[in-house]
Amino acid sequence: MDDDHNDFSRRSVLRGAAAAAVLAGTAVALPTVKVPSAQAVPRTTNRRKREVAIFGGGMSGLAAAHELVERGFRVTVYEPAFLGGKARSHDVPGTARGGRLPLPGEHGFRFFPGCYQHVTESMERIPLAGGGNVKDRHLINVETAVIAFDEAGYAPTTAPASIMGFVDHASSIVELDNLRNALTTGLKFVVDVPPQELAYFVTRELIIATSCQERRLGQWENQSWIQFVKAKGKSPAYQRYLAGALTRALVAAKSQTASARTIGQIGLALATSATGLLSQYDAGLVHGGVDRILNAPTNHAWIDPWVGHLRRLGVNFVMGEGVAEFQISRGRITGARLRSGASVSADWYVAAVPLDRLRPLLTPALVNGAPSLAGVRHLEADWMVGIQYFLSRRSDLPPSHIAALGTPWALTGLFQARPWGVDFAKTYGDGRVRDCLSIDISDWDKPGIMYGKSAKQCTKREIAREVWAQMSRAMNSGGKRILRSEEIVTWSLDPGVTWSPQIANATPLMVNTAGSYQHRPTAYTTIPNLFIGGDHVRTNIDLATMEGANESGRRAANAILAAADSPARPAPVLPLWELPMLDPIKAEDRKRYRAGLPHFLDF
Repeated sequence: MDDDHNDFSRRSVLRGAAAAAVLAGTAVALPTVKVPSAQAVPRTTNRRKREVAIFGGGMSGLAAAHELVERGFRVTVYEPAFLGGKARSHDVPGTARGGRLPLPGEHGFRFFPGCYQHVTESMERIPLAGGGNVKDRHLINVETAVIAFDEAGYAPTTAPASIMGFVDHASSIVELDNLRNALTTGLKFVVDVPPQELAYFVTRELIIATSCQERRLGQWENQSWIQFVKAKGKSPAYQRYLAGALTRALVAAKSQTASARTIGQIGLALATSATGLLSQYDAGLVHGGVDRILNAPTNHAWIDPWVGHLRRLGVNFVMGEGVAEFQISRGRITGARLRSGASVSADWYVAAVPLDRLRPLLTPALVNGAPSLAGVRHLEADWMVGIQYFLSRRSDLPPSHIAALGTPWALTGLFQARPWGVDFAKTYGDGRVRDCLSIDISDWDKPGIMYGKSAKQCTKREIAREVWAQMSRAMNSGGKRILRSEEIVTWSLDPGVTWSPQIANATPLMVNTAGSYQHRPTAYTTIPNLFIGGDHVRTNIDLATMEGANESGRRAANAILAAADSPARPAPVLPLWELPMLDPIKAEDRKRYRAGLPHFLDF
């Protein structure tokens, strides 16, 4: 865990380490990061304080509620709109006919890479009617990925999701050159990149892998990814696909602004889980996998069972209500005013709200009591929103994610009928729909190919036509005709995007930028009964993801346990695991960094 949280009581720290060991085994975790501004978690000896008010029913709020109610706290979750937050799915209004379910819409398709641990551990603790749990019954592996290249003239290619076959498992020690060869082989699907540039790109990732944490935070955190991989002067394919499009497709981050530390670390975690070398990342196991998805709409498979389970445990959900203001006196939160004007009183308060809803709560009095929250104003938000095309023909592609590399709006997609194992025509809509192509739009600011406008400048219909045109140009390249306009029955854009008359998005997400780590709050504050959740909170994954949001909810719950002097065992908080064979190289790099020397591979 980060040293931000090492100010918990010694007893709580030991319990957390024990919980992590039980779940994760003994492999080496990421070294901790020293954060100069870390504050002690305030504590109280009054064990009768048990009432927790959680504002926000997204991933962070649900995770915090789950951990706290299991440990005997009385929990109320206040949610103004929809439970599940950006992870939810929804019914497309007015589409059900003949006893079928409405067509399934969503904010964006779900992606559970092998390095996700907190989300999947939570799923294991959500029981289902008829036996089993959400992870065992609804999380399935996707073995391949479809890679398409915009304007490259190449037909889409299928690549394995795992690089396990590229790693020499004969030896118990994986040499650095072996790892280099595996990464290089795994990236050979990227077309038109000269071999020497591909090798150089892999070397840059190996620099992250073998850098000490001090260098990662002190040097690479303050560089953008595009600067770190030194794209300037390289071939157009290197700049467009390796340096830019892969980053956008995998983690929805802009290579021009995202920190090299964060992008490099998540890339390393994805690659490490794909090797199958660490048991902590359960790739290749019965319910593991490098690339996993749900086998049904997110709410049906996960969110609704989760909420139902929490209700049975005693969590109270108050819908249609959000926090408008925290009242503070003598350094403590004395109450919260809701948007309706009603007041809420509790022992502990968790602001598990998105970045755009947290900022208005930061009154001068609140920031004066919790100075670390001042940095929230420097964090940036962006859009990543999905659109679904409901088609009259079932796709022939194997279950796989689609990365349309180089598309102006950074599109990724997933055909859902085959991995869901469902007959769409019998299950959803009016009987005409046989498949759904769900597409995530990750770049809303670049001009498109049809109208020359960014997505933020388009109407709803223009967005639908533009996304289809971009994905079709990539998928139908090389003589194939995978996407056919005449097969579109209807489509649905995330209802969070509205026009009144200007375009607005109700669900922006925090985006990583170089140097932003210092501005991200911890889950606890110096106000002893106020805690923060959300994908903007400092976590091990340090990226705006449902995994990071879940981890932040656990951190908030653990901070409450520590502040309440609870004897309950803390919720497991797990690191991004790395190969132990890299530790000696990191140790040498630590000496070099402290001596002011560059990384030995940095040239």
